[in-house]
Formats: sequence, C-alpha cells, structure tokens
Amino acid sequence: MSTSADPLATLAALPGVTESVNAVRTAVDRVYGHRVMRRRSNEVTSEAALRGARGSAALAGADWALEEVRRRTDFGAEGEPRTVGAALRLTAEAGQLLSIWRQSPLRVLARLHLVAAGGAEGDERIGRPRQSGEPVDEPLIGSDLPLPDADEVAGRLDGLARLLLAGSEAPALVTAAVVHGELLALRPFVSRNGLVARTAERIVLVGSGLDPKSICPAEVGYAELGAASYMAALEGYASGTPEGMAVWIAHCGRAVELGVRESTAVCEALQRGAA
Repeated sequence: MSTSADPLATLAALPGVTESVNAVRTAVDRVYGHRVMRRRSNEVTSEAALRGARGSAALAGADWALEEVRRRTDFGAEGEPRTVGAALRLTAEAGQLLSIWRQSPLRVLARLHLVAAGGAEGDERIGRPRQSGEPVDEPLIGSDLPLPDADEVAGRLDGLARLLLAGSEAPALVTAAVVHGELLALRPFVSRNGLVARTAERIVLVGSGLDPKSICPAEVGYAELGAASYMAALEGYASGTPEGMAVWIAHCGRAVELGVRESTAVCEALQRGAA
C-alpha cells in the first residue's frame, strides 16, 4: 500500500476505481430514492440483513436457499447450520458496533470473532489475533494465499487501525474494500475470518453514510459473483500492486451494486404487496 499521507486516497485515484465508486454511488442513491423506502425502510433493512447473511454464509461453505435460512432454527448444530447461525448473529451485531468502530476498530473485530464463534466458551483463541503456531481454519482460502505469521498480523492490524482512526478523504467503497481485503489476506483469527471481514466491510459502508440503513448487502453480490471470482480478486489485493488493488476494489463495488439490485427487487415486491 502507498506510503503517502493518505494511502486510501491514493488507491481511490487508481485507474478504474473512480468509475466503480461513481457506479456504486448512483446505484445506492437510486434504491434510497425508491418510494417504498419512505414508509417501509425497516422491512427492507430486515430483508437485506437476512439475504446478506445468507450470501456471507454461502461463501463460508453453507450455501443454503434463502427460504431454508428463513425457516430453520437449528443454528447451534455443528457444520453448515453453525456457519449460517454465525452469519446471522454477525449481521445482527454489526449495527450495535458503529460507535465503537470509530474509536477502536480492533475491539470491534475481537467482538465480531467472539460472536461468530458463539458456543466456543473456554477457547482462549477466540476473540484475539492468532499466536505463533496456531493453525487457521478458512476453507475458502485454504493454501491459495500465503498465510502471514503472527508478528506480521499484529503489525498490519495495528497499521489498519491507525489508518482508519486517522481518517481519509477516500470514498467509503475504497475504505470498505481495504478493510475487507486486509482481513481476508491476514486471516487474523483461527477461524471465521471471511465472515468477520465481510461484516467489517458492512460496518464501514453503514458508518460512512454511504448505506446508513444497511439496505445494500454486498454479501449477496459476492455470493452471486461466485467464490472463484472472489478469490481471483482477493489475490489481486494480496499482490499489493496498483492493478491488483484496483481489481479488488472494482470487485467490491460490483458486489455492492448487486446488493442494491437485490434490495430494489425487495422494494418492488413490497410495492406490489407480494412481500
């Protein structure tokens, strides 16, 4: 990443990023202007939360149909139900952490991991960055990307927190994409890093004011674009090259646009009285 005074603003100036930022802003403005949002925005928010959690769980290996997520209650069971339950809990928790995020992003990340790993009482690895020698369970990424050691994780997490607390003139999409990409590349926790990273991105998008009602679930878009595209874009981020970073930011932007499309469909259904 750039060593300039505002590295996020430097990323925002990369070729193609401005176009992604503008496309996202236009799409978000359009759905916020939908007539349904004037009276039924809470319903759209609730539906976006459910669909976003489903999308995030799908990328974590639990690709359930939306209606399956809606009707099931056995989220404490091992395997896929526990993954879906983690995604749902994180979505519910995100909105409670906005003010803390502005003061201590690392504290929020620790909380998110605790929430994601619900039911793992007594495991000292939960809610803190991994230590030297601790393995990481992240099936989607596996060995496709080099795993930074614990010292690098600690240093880069500290750098990310300082970057966020310093503030930036960069658009929300760029900041959110960097938070998401950095957490995925680092995999700072022993498990559930993808779920945590996507939730952290959601917190940035909401807290920045781009999506204050949380109705633009990027997780829906990531799932629709597919795991292969997700990983290819992440490899671009991990490369640290300007071209790779631009590819990742554009991928995140496209995911937000697809999330907007999903919520627009929800608005249309509510307008017709069909949802």
